[in-house]
Amino acid sequence: MELVADPVDIGTRAPTVLLNEADAAELGVHALERVQLRRDGRTTIGIVELTDELVEPGTLGVTRRLGHIEGSVEVSVAPQPNSVYYIRKKLDGIELEADEIERIVRDIYEDRLADAELSAYVSASYTQGLSMEETMHLTECMANIGERMSWSEDIVADKHSIGGVAGNRVTPILVPIVAAAGLKIPKTSSRAVTSAAGTADTMEVLCDVDFSIDEIRDIVDETGGCLVWGGAVNLSPVDDRIIRVETPLSIDPRGQLIASVLSKKESAGSTHVVIDIPYGEGAKVASLADARELAEDFKRVGTHLGMSIECAITNGAAPVGRGVGPILEARDVLATLAGDGPNDLRVKSIRLAELLFECAGIDADATEILDSGQARETFREILAAQNGDPDVVASDLSPGRHTHTVRSDNNGVVTHINNRLVNEVARRAGAPKDAGAGIDLHCRVGETAAVGDALFTIHAESPDKLADSEDLVGRVDTVRVRHPDEALVDRI
Repeated sequence: MELVADPVDIGTRAPTVLLNEADAAELGVHALERVQLRRDGRTTIGIVELTDELVEPGTLGVTRRLGHIEGSVEVSVAPQPNSVYYIRKKLDGIELEADEIERIVRDIYEDRLADAELSAYVSASYTQGLSMEETMHLTECMANIGERMSWSEDIVADKHSIGGVAGNRVTPILVPIVAAAGLKIPKTSSRAVTSAAGTADTMEVLCDVDFSIDEIRDIVDETGGCLVWGGAVNLSPVDDRIIRVETPLSIDPRGQLIASVLSKKESAGSTHVVIDIPYGEGAKVASLADARELAEDFKRVGTHLGMSIECAITNGAAPVGRGVGPILEARDVLATLAGDGPNDLRVKSIRLAELLFECAGIDADATEILDSGQARETFREILAAQNGDPDVVASDLSPGRHTHTVRSDNNGVVTHINNRLVNEVARRAGAPKDAGAGIDLHCRVGETAAVGDALFTIHAESPDKLADSEDLVGRVDTVRVRHPDEALVDRI
């Protein structure tokens, strides 16, 4: 069938074409099936969307993802990519071969799969699980697509947390500790997906985080480390596309999680990596047994890739630090580097840095590096190299001026601080988009609280967002305060 191609501007990543329903019926294609476009000896494949409102009969709407196509084109039915059959195979619970996984990864990268097909792949990985062999193949395939960083050093250190814990801004403290000990640590981090802040969001309060690979290399060569946004470089780009589907589904399949983390590390040239696996009520991993199993899987895949992996199984049942939100977390980081931050954040940062030293076979004292001011000085060098103010201190940072303090309704013990709800309240207040929005925690699990004691303060940059967060707080139990007898039952 010959149609007239006309560019359309609609928001889609997939190579989409818009067909009038009458033309689609004549061709014999349905929504999300594929058509082949031939023009001037060139062939392009597009994924079909049907509409009678945006295109007239005889016209083909072509999105920008397909390139510049205008005028008369020959349109015919195109076969499904083989990866769709492999996804169906996985949905049936059949283990995939290495070449089948490679084809799925390649088609995701080339945007040859419709959103529904990519969602089916993620759902299959979640419901059927990935074997260790599948996870290893997937990690390799994801790492082999996109850019890679290479370093002359034998040891390139790195750290990653699987997430799920509010606050927990360990990375900006650990990186300068490790760099001050003489190790290279080119740390690429994410922005928030479901939390109130990612490491990149927090660091952006203090300096630039968007750099090219060549710029990252210059920063690391100058200072020993960096704290940059991973989305600015094309490291394991398939991972970002899979996460885009996982997020609204609120699922994180174990095999996919391992492949996501380690493909990024492999692409970044990391050789020695510490993985933080928090577990507990409200964390991504519920039990100690599950955390240990996940740690073993990380180590096995890491060994397959030639990386040295150590896993820290940590308490994820409550937030780490006082601040939750970009500016509030940045204050905690600066205070900790200056020797005056939250103790739980300090202790966890030191412990993970020590574990990384052990992993790399380096004789260094993380506590001494932090307490002597060496880590703070290295952090200042990193800030300067990333176009920030090296002289910034915690008191320079002001969170949102619209506030609401939540107080205890009874006398008792703080038995639980819900990570998920803390993040949700902070996001309702505007975090991470509004850097000054978030939560300042005034209590810790195990501490006593009396009626009227402040439990936490919400900060917002607008009164409307503060009201939205207050509405949520009024309906949920963000911080649980129990009578001592009830608290004993909670602990049992």
